[in-house]
Amino acid sequence: MSDVKQIAVVGAGQMGHQIAMLCALGGFETKLQDVSDAALSMAKESLEGHMARWVAKGRLSQEERDAAFARLQFTTSLRDAASAADLVIEAVVEKLSVKREVFQQLGTLTRGHTILATNSSTIVSSKLADVTGKPDKVCNMHFFFPPLVMKCVEVVMNEFTSQETADAVLAVCERIDRRGVLLRKEISGFVANRILGALQREAVALYEAGVADFKDIDTICQTALNHPIGPFALMDLSGLDVVQFVMQQQYEETGDEHLKPFAGLVERVEQGHLGRKTGKGWYDYAPEGGSK
Repeated sequence: MSDVKQIAVVGAGQMGHQIAMLCALGGFETKLQDVSDAALSMAKESLEGHMARWVAKGRLSQEERDAAFARLQFTTSLRDAASAADLVIEAVVEKLSVKREVFQQLGTLTRGHTILATNSSTIVSSKLADVTGKPDKVCNMHFFFPPLVMKCVEVVMNEFTSQETADAVLAVCERIDRRGVLLRKEISGFVANRILGALQREAVALYEAGVADFKDIDTICQTALNHPIGPFALMDLSGLDVVQFVMQQQYEETGDEHLKPFAGLVERVEQGHLGRKTGKGWYDYAPEGGSK
Protein backbone atom coordinates (compact mmCIF):
# COMPACT_ATOMS: atom_id res chain seq x y z
CA MET A 1 0.00 0.00 0.00
CA SER A 2 2.83 2.40 0.83
CA ASP A 3 4.14 1.91 -2.72
CA VAL A 4 1.07 3.56 -4.29
CA LYS A 5 1.37 7.30 -3.88
CA GLN A 6 0.58 8.66 -7.33
CA ILE A 7 -2.33 7.58 -9.53
CA ALA A 8 -3.14 8.37 -13.16
CA VAL A 9 -6.61 7.98 -14.63
CA VAL A 10 -6.78 7.76 -18.42
CA GLY A 11 -10.05 9.00 -19.90
CA ALA A 12 -12.11 11.88 -18.47
CA GLY A 13 -15.56 10.56 -19.37
CA GLN A 14 -18.45 9.84 -17.03
CA MET A 15 -16.45 7.15 -15.21
CA GLY A 16 -12.89 8.42 -15.38
CA HIS A 17 -13.32 11.88 -13.93
CA GLN A 18 -15.23 10.58 -10.91
CA ILE A 19 -12.65 7.83 -10.32
CA ALA A 20 -9.94 10.50 -10.37
CA MET A 21 -11.85 12.56 -7.80
CA LEU A 22 -12.15 9.53 -5.52
CA CYS A 23 -8.40 9.02 -5.72
CA ALA A 24 -7.72 12.67 -4.89
CA LEU A 25 -10.18 12.55 -2.00
CA GLY A 26 -8.38 9.43 -0.77
CA GLY A 27 -5.15 11.38 -0.46
CA PHE A 28 -3.40 10.27 -3.65
CA GLU A 29 -1.60 12.67 -5.97
CA THR A 30 -3.77 12.18 -9.05
CA LYS A 31 -3.55 13.10 -12.71
CA LEU A 32 -6.59 12.86 -14.99
CA GLN A 33 -5.62 12.51 -18.65
CA ASP A 34 -7.68 12.85 -21.79
CA VAL A 35 -6.76 13.69 -25.39
CA SER A 36 -9.51 16.34 -25.41
CA ASP A 37 -9.14 19.70 -23.67
CA ALA A 38 -12.92 20.06 -23.86
CA ALA A 39 -13.44 16.75 -22.05
CA LEU A 40 -11.06 17.83 -19.29
CA SER A 41 -12.85 21.18 -18.91
CA MET A 42 -16.21 19.43 -18.66
CA ALA A 43 -14.76 16.98 -16.14
CA LYS A 44 -13.42 19.79 -13.95
CA GLU A 45 -16.72 21.66 -14.10
CA SER A 46 -18.67 18.52 -13.22
CA LEU A 47 -16.41 17.69 -10.27
CA GLU A 48 -16.58 21.24 -8.93
CA GLY A 49 -20.36 20.94 -8.96
CA HIS A 50 -20.32 17.57 -7.21
CA MET A 51 -17.94 18.73 -4.51
CA ALA A 52 -19.88 21.98 -3.97
CA ARG A 53 -22.98 19.90 -3.26
CA TRP A 54 -21.02 17.64 -0.90
CA VAL A 55 -19.77 20.67 1.02
CA ALA A 56 -23.27 22.15 1.14
CA LYS A 57 -24.64 18.88 2.54
CA GLY A 58 -21.88 18.58 5.12
CA ARG A 59 -20.36 15.45 3.58
CA LEU A 60 -17.07 17.27 3.05
CA SER A 61 -15.48 20.35 4.58
CA GLN A 62 -14.33 23.22 2.41
CA GLU A 63 -10.77 22.50 3.51
CA GLU A 64 -11.05 18.84 2.47
CA ARG A 65 -12.53 19.89 -0.86
CA ASP A 66 -9.70 22.35 -1.51
CA ALA A 67 -7.04 19.81 -0.50
CA ALA A 68 -8.50 17.21 -2.87
CA PHE A 69 -8.49 19.60 -5.82
CA ALA A 70 -4.92 20.58 -4.97
CA ARG A 71 -3.97 16.91 -5.41
CA LEU A 72 -5.84 16.62 -8.74
CA GLN A 73 -4.22 17.71 -12.01
CA PHE A 74 -5.63 17.67 -15.54
CA THR A 75 -3.49 16.94 -18.60
CA THR A 76 -3.72 15.95 -22.26
CA SER A 77 -0.31 14.26 -22.12
CA LEU A 78 -0.32 10.53 -21.45
CA ARG A 79 3.41 10.66 -20.77
CA ASP A 80 2.94 13.40 -18.17
CA ALA A 81 0.15 11.48 -16.46
CA ALA A 82 1.70 8.02 -16.47
CA SER A 83 5.46 8.42 -16.17
CA ALA A 84 5.51 8.93 -12.38
CA ALA A 85 2.34 6.97 -11.52
CA ASP A 86 2.38 3.92 -9.27
CA LEU A 87 -1.10 2.92 -10.49
CA VAL A 88 -2.79 3.75 -13.78
CA ILE A 89 -6.56 3.24 -14.11
CA GLU A 90 -7.73 3.17 -17.72
CA ALA A 91 -11.28 4.38 -18.40
CA VAL A 92 -11.40 5.00 -22.16
CA VAL A 93 -14.05 3.86 -24.63
CA GLU A 94 -15.09 0.21 -24.34
CA LYS A 95 -13.34 -0.97 -27.51
CA LEU A 96 -10.65 -3.63 -27.36
CA SER A 97 -8.51 -2.10 -30.12
CA VAL A 98 -8.43 1.28 -28.38
CA LYS A 99 -7.63 -0.22 -24.99
CA ARG A 100 -4.82 -2.36 -26.41
CA GLU A 101 -3.27 0.72 -27.97
CA VAL A 102 -3.46 2.58 -24.65
CA PHE A 103 -2.00 -0.34 -22.69
CA GLN A 104 0.82 -0.74 -25.21
CA GLN A 105 1.74 2.91 -24.67
CA LEU A 106 1.43 2.54 -20.89
CA GLY A 107 3.77 -0.44 -20.97
CA THR A 108 6.41 1.84 -22.45
CA LEU A 109 5.69 5.01 -20.49
CA THR A 110 5.36 3.61 -16.96
CA ARG A 111 7.95 2.31 -14.54
CA GLY A 112 8.44 -1.41 -13.96
CA HIS A 113 6.51 -1.53 -10.69
CA THR A 114 3.51 0.47 -11.98
CA ILE A 115 0.17 -1.37 -11.87
CA LEU A 116 -2.04 -1.06 -14.95
CA ALA A 117 -5.74 -1.51 -14.26
CA THR A 118 -8.64 -1.33 -16.68
CA ASN A 119 -12.06 -0.14 -15.57
CA SER A 120 -13.68 -2.19 -18.33
CA SER A 121 -16.96 -3.85 -17.40
CA THR A 122 -16.69 -6.53 -20.10
CA ILE A 123 -13.17 -6.76 -21.52
CA VAL A 124 -11.03 -9.04 -19.38
CA SER A 125 -7.52 -7.80 -18.62
CA SER A 126 -5.79 -10.84 -20.15
CA LYS A 127 -6.73 -9.37 -23.54
CA LEU A 128 -4.57 -6.34 -22.67
CA ALA A 129 -1.76 -7.79 -20.58
CA ASP A 130 0.36 -9.17 -23.43
CA VAL A 131 1.12 -5.74 -24.94
CA THR A 132 2.41 -4.21 -21.69
CA GLY A 133 5.61 -6.19 -21.12
CA LYS A 134 4.57 -6.77 -17.50
CA PRO A 135 1.42 -8.94 -17.47
CA ASP A 136 1.78 -9.64 -13.74
CA LYS A 137 0.98 -5.96 -13.08
CA VAL A 138 -2.30 -5.94 -15.06
CA CYS A 139 -5.84 -6.46 -13.71
CA ASN A 140 -9.41 -5.21 -13.92
CA MET A 141 -10.51 -2.54 -11.45
CA HIS A 142 -14.19 -2.27 -12.27
CA PHE A 143 -15.99 0.68 -10.70
CA PHE A 144 -19.74 1.10 -11.00
CA PHE A 145 -21.63 4.13 -12.25
CA PRO A 146 -21.62 6.65 -10.74
CA PRO A 147 -18.27 6.00 -8.99
CA LEU A 148 -18.75 8.84 -6.48
CA VAL A 149 -21.88 7.04 -5.23
CA MET A 150 -21.40 3.32 -5.80
CA LYS A 151 -19.22 1.59 -3.21
CA CYS A 152 -18.34 -1.67 -4.97
CA VAL A 153 -15.21 -2.26 -7.06
CA GLU A 154 -14.68 -5.65 -8.72
CA VAL A 155 -10.94 -6.39 -8.70
CA VAL A 156 -10.38 -9.18 -11.21
CA MET A 157 -7.16 -11.16 -11.61
CA ASN A 158 -6.17 -12.83 -14.86
CA GLU A 159 -3.89 -15.86 -15.04
CA PHE A 160 -0.80 -13.63 -15.01
CA THR A 161 -1.80 -11.15 -12.27
CA SER A 162 0.36 -11.42 -9.18
CA GLN A 163 -1.09 -11.56 -5.69
CA GLU A 164 1.01 -8.50 -4.85
CA THR A 165 -0.77 -6.55 -7.59
CA ALA A 166 -4.21 -7.65 -6.38
CA ASP A 167 -3.37 -6.79 -2.77
CA ALA A 168 -2.13 -3.32 -3.74
CA VAL A 169 -5.30 -2.56 -5.73
CA LEU A 170 -7.51 -3.79 -2.89
CA ALA A 171 -5.61 -1.52 -0.50
CA VAL A 172 -6.22 1.45 -2.81
CA CYS A 173 -9.94 0.60 -2.81
CA GLU A 174 -9.95 0.73 0.98
CA ARG A 175 -8.09 4.06 0.99
CA ILE A 176 -10.68 5.66 -1.34
CA ASP A 177 -13.54 4.28 0.77
CA ARG A 178 -14.65 1.64 -1.71
CA ARG A 179 -15.38 -2.05 -1.10
CA GLY A 180 -12.99 -4.01 -3.28
CA VAL A 181 -14.13 -7.57 -4.02
CA LEU A 182 -11.50 -9.91 -5.44
CA LEU A 183 -12.35 -12.29 -8.29
CA ARG A 184 -9.59 -14.79 -8.98
CA LYS A 185 -11.12 -16.08 -12.23
CA GLU A 186 -11.94 -13.69 -15.05
CA ILE A 187 -15.10 -13.93 -17.11
CA SER A 188 -16.65 -11.32 -19.40
CA GLY A 189 -19.09 -9.17 -17.43
CA PHE A 190 -17.67 -10.43 -14.12
CA VAL A 191 -20.36 -10.93 -11.43
CA ALA A 192 -22.55 -7.84 -11.12
CA ASN A 193 -23.05 -7.18 -14.83
CA ARG A 194 -23.78 -10.83 -15.59
CA ILE A 195 -26.51 -10.87 -12.96
CA LEU A 196 -27.75 -7.44 -14.06
CA GLY A 197 -27.72 -8.51 -17.71
CA ALA A 198 -29.83 -11.57 -16.92
CA LEU A 199 -32.33 -9.34 -15.07
CA GLN A 200 -32.47 -6.85 -17.95
CA ARG A 201 -32.95 -9.55 -20.58
CA GLU A 202 -35.78 -11.15 -18.63
CA ALA A 203 -37.41 -7.77 -17.98
CA VAL A 204 -37.34 -6.86 -21.68
CA ALA A 205 -38.58 -10.33 -22.68
CA LEU A 206 -41.57 -9.94 -20.36
CA TYR A 207 -42.29 -6.49 -21.76
CA GLU A 208 -41.96 -7.52 -25.42
CA ALA A 209 -44.18 -10.55 -24.78
CA GLY A 210 -46.90 -8.21 -23.52
CA VAL A 211 -46.90 -9.63 -19.99
CA ALA A 212 -46.56 -6.19 -18.38
CA ASP A 213 -45.71 -2.61 -19.25
CA PHE A 214 -42.06 -1.67 -18.63
CA LYS A 215 -43.10 0.88 -16.00
CA ASP A 216 -45.01 -1.83 -14.12
CA ILE A 217 -42.01 -4.17 -14.33
CA ASP A 218 -39.87 -1.44 -12.78
CA THR A 219 -42.46 -0.95 -10.05
CA ILE A 220 -42.55 -4.67 -9.26
CA CYS A 221 -38.74 -4.85 -9.02
CA GLN A 222 -38.72 -1.88 -6.66
CA THR A 223 -41.62 -2.86 -4.44
CA ALA A 224 -41.42 -6.66 -4.46
CA LEU A 225 -37.65 -7.18 -4.79
CA ASN A 226 -36.62 -3.99 -2.96
CA HIS A 227 -34.45 -2.79 -5.84
CA PRO A 228 -33.67 0.94 -5.52
CA ILE A 229 -34.32 1.41 -9.25
CA GLY A 230 -36.06 -0.73 -11.86
CA PRO A 231 -34.18 -2.37 -14.78
CA PHE A 232 -35.60 -0.04 -17.44
CA ALA A 233 -34.91 3.12 -15.43
CA LEU A 234 -31.41 1.82 -14.71
CA MET A 235 -30.74 1.27 -18.42
CA ASP A 236 -31.82 4.87 -19.03
CA LEU A 237 -29.48 6.07 -16.28
CA SER A 238 -26.51 4.10 -17.60
CA GLY A 239 -27.17 5.06 -21.23
CA LEU A 240 -28.83 2.70 -23.70
CA ASP A 241 -25.82 2.97 -26.01
CA VAL A 242 -23.59 1.78 -23.17
CA VAL A 243 -25.95 -1.10 -22.37
CA GLN A 244 -26.04 -2.12 -26.03
CA PHE A 245 -22.27 -1.95 -26.34
CA VAL A 246 -21.75 -4.15 -23.27
CA MET A 247 -24.25 -6.72 -24.56
CA GLN A 248 -22.71 -6.68 -28.04
CA GLN A 249 -19.24 -7.16 -26.56
CA GLN A 250 -20.39 -10.19 -24.55
CA TYR A 251 -22.20 -11.60 -27.59
CA GLU A 252 -19.10 -11.26 -29.79
CA GLU A 253 -16.86 -12.84 -27.15
CA THR A 254 -19.13 -15.81 -26.49
CA GLY A 255 -21.19 -16.28 -29.68
CA ASP A 256 -24.19 -16.94 -27.42
CA GLU A 257 -27.32 -15.72 -29.25
CA HIS A 258 -29.02 -15.32 -25.86
CA LEU A 259 -26.62 -12.46 -25.08
CA LYS A 260 -27.32 -10.52 -28.29
CA PRO A 261 -28.71 -6.98 -27.72
CA PHE A 262 -32.51 -7.09 -27.81
CA ALA A 263 -34.46 -5.44 -30.61
CA GLY A 264 -36.17 -2.78 -28.49
CA LEU A 265 -32.82 -1.57 -27.20
CA VAL A 266 -31.17 -1.48 -30.64
CA GLU A 267 -34.16 0.40 -32.09
CA ARG A 268 -33.98 3.13 -29.45
CA VAL A 269 -30.22 3.53 -29.84
CA GLU A 270 -30.60 3.86 -33.63
CA GLN A 271 -33.20 6.57 -33.05
CA GLY A 272 -30.80 8.44 -30.76
CA HIS A 273 -32.92 7.79 -27.66
CA LEU A 274 -30.14 6.92 -25.24
CA GLY A 275 -31.80 7.56 -21.89
CA ARG A 276 -31.46 10.43 -19.46
CA LYS A 277 -28.54 12.02 -21.28
CA THR A 278 -30.67 12.62 -24.40
CA GLY A 279 -33.99 13.20 -22.62
CA LYS A 280 -35.60 10.00 -23.86
CA GLY A 281 -34.94 6.28 -23.60
CA TRP A 282 -37.44 3.81 -22.24
CA TYR A 283 -38.90 6.80 -20.41
CA ASP A 284 -39.40 10.38 -21.59
CA TYR A 285 -37.66 12.92 -19.38
CA ALA A 286 -38.66 16.51 -18.75
CA PRO A 287 -35.94 19.18 -19.16
CA GLU A 288 -35.49 19.39 -15.40
CA GLY A 289 -34.70 15.67 -15.26
CA GLY A 290 -38.03 14.24 -14.12
CA SER A 291 -39.88 11.72 -16.27
CA LYS A 292 -43.02 12.75 -18.12
